Amino acid sequence: MKSIKTYIPNTITCLNLLCGSLAIVLAFHDGMTFGPLVARQWAWVLIGAAAVFDFCDGLSARALGAYSSMGKELDSLSDLVSFGLAPAFLVMNAYVAAGASMWLSLVGLMIGLCGALRLAKFNVDTRQTTSFIGLPIPANAIFWVGVLGWIESHGWPGDIVMTVIVVVFSLLMVSELKMFSLKVKSLGFKSNVRRYTVLLAGILFVVTEGVAGLAWTIVLYILISLLGRKNFDE
Repeated sequence: MKSIKTYIPNTITCLNLLCGSLAIVLAFHDGMTFGPLVARQWAWVLIGAAAVFDFCDGLSARALGAYSSMGKELDSLSDLVSFGLAPAFLVMNAYVAAGASMWLSLVGLMIGLCGALRLAKFNVDTRQTTSFIGLPIPANAIFWVGVLGWIESHGWPGDIVMTVIVVVFSLLMVSELKMFSLKVKSLGFKSNVRRYTVLLAGILFVVTEGVAGLAWTIVLYILISLLGRKNFDE
């Protein structure tokens, strides 16, 4: 049983990786429809599922006491695929669909490159045990799902605006911005005011704005982190 327990977190991490890999495949089949959704929308769903698996693998590792060096490396590799490369390719294809040049669309790769740097930095940075320095890569991926949802509802914001957003949010991942962790250690309200604020606001944003509300949720997360730089270990 002890041997089986050690495989559970890594299996969940592999599900994260599988979702990210499928999202990449679907990013390049934008014109196809599968059931009620088109390919890019299924890719959004898969990135969301990858985020759930990413949360659950750490949760299961803590619950089972099944930490391992392999698990840590596998988690980073999976996150790079699901939250770095998948949104990068979705953004690249959004540029192309909007009529931008292939060369300009390559700016989307900055999401994956900065995501890789962010993960490598996280793995060796002892300051990030209970809080984050730089925008977490899963949050960045969720932001881009929201942006792509906004584009689908409101239209292309323009090459310049889109490129500025790509550059800014890519650099946020490798910045020195202190950000609080969204992981809840206890259910007490006082120690989770910021987390509950983001959660409740996120629900409200999604209800009112649809998928685009995810982008506003991450923007709020960043703003709260900027306004409250103290007590990040709570």
